[in-house]
Amino acid sequence: MNILLVEDDAVTRRVLISQLKKLGHVVTEAEDGVEGFARFQEIQPQVLITDWMMPNMDGPTLCRKIREEKTKEYTFIIILTALEKKIGYTEGMKAGADDFMTKPADIVELNVRLRVAERIVRLQKEVQQLKGLLPICSKCKRIRVADERWEQVESYITK
Repeated sequence: MNILLVEDDAVTRRVLISQLKKLGHVVTEAEDGVEGFARFQEIQPQVLITDWMMPNMDGPTLCRKIREEKTKEYTFIIILTALEKKIGYTEGMKAGADDFMTKPADIVELNVRLRVAERIVRLQKEVQQLKGLLPICSKCKRIRVADERWEQVESYITK
């Protein structure tokens, strides 16, 4: 998967990049939330892993900014933090994070969470594809055709 890692601590960043690459992922890095947001806009990663506490822009603020963006593809966000899990969990989720891990990140646990992320990203993509196929009214079971008319499914299929 294409992963953006936003972490201000250089040692932690290097270790995580090495581990993620060993797991077969393509990793782009950023040193803080401001740089992370710019990289996000450039590459539209499938997964973003961000530290909570960083200079210039923290992880929850980065999450909020990403969720405000109108992107085609869904990005799964994992926040890493040294804070006690229960303290920031709710705030992180309200900011738009999908998952939450305490530091230091256990690579086995991170790998499992990335597999979940991969499934969710794939399902989001499938939902978007299905939405674009046929606009069918769930109440009347009619299909909206090109000239904004609603047509019976049977007659549409027959044509």
